[in-house]
Amino acid sequence: MRKSVLIFVFFITNIFIVSGQGIGSPGTIKDDGRFAASTKQLNQFFRRFNGEESIDGNKRFYPKDSLFQNPNLRKGFISLLFDNETSGISPDLKNQFIESVASSNFPQFLIFHRTGWYAEVDAIFNYKGKREDVTFIMKIQPEGLGYEWVIDQVVFEPFKNLFNKPIGSEKDFLHPLSHELGFMNMRRAFQDSENPESFTPTSYSPDYLAIFLYEMKQNNLRFETVNGVKFHFFQIGGWYFEVNQFNRPGYNTGWLISNLVKLGPGDKETLLRYIYDQN
Repeated sequence: MRKSVLIFVFFITNIFIVSGQGIGSPGTIKDDGRFAASTKQLNQFFRRFNGEESIDGNKRFYPKDSLFQNPNLRKGFISLLFDNETSGISPDLKNQFIESVASSNFPQFLIFHRTGWYAEVDAIFNYKGKREDVTFIMKIQPEGLGYEWVIDQVVFEPFKNLFNKPIGSEKDFLHPLSHELGFMNMRRAFQDSENPESFTPTSYSPDYLAIFLYEMKQNNLRFETVNGVKFHFFQIGGWYFEVNQFNRPGYNTGWLISNLVKLGPGDKETLLRYIYDQN
């Protein structure tokens, strides 16, 4: 391993049957119910969201092309990038989002290499002889001349009860004059106490990723498989949305927006704490 942080690279190669789309007026999409099935890869989701691909998906648009990031084209694309079968996102909320994103005065775009989006990867590991679910929160970071996915957080149920720091009167402590005793009373923390975390700063938070990597190095954890991936986006000002892959009969399949939230003050921080399992 070329660095101390564990790096996962995911190649998504799911293949869907691509059907044609109806074409309305120039730069718009007439939905015949088959469009969403063609959004078979996440990078295509980015291109369609940004209006950087032709309606039939056969041509990628570049800045010199007349329809590159065309507002009407984008509105048509984005309206068809929602999960319409299970999400329950209201039409009014969708319309507000589309108008906010594809506004002629202040359009907003998704940028693959920019911060503000995260992958949530569900995996199966064998931990000390037992199959366990693990969730990784991944992010993109620069590396050399390119970029890479790295693990930013791990959510692992067996670790959650490792640290149960008491609070208030239940919390043990070292007397403020312990230095006068040469800290010989530290045996309370390291010998007598079942909760040595009691003697850490109020701000202390355990680094579960470091523990996870240590357990891997001790051969107590063995990777088995990935069983699910979804993405969290905060790149659009004032909005959060989640993208999942839907592999099901019908045309409303592929990578689609499954959750949409209009953000108020403090909502972004609350959602990030929830995603990172820090509530």
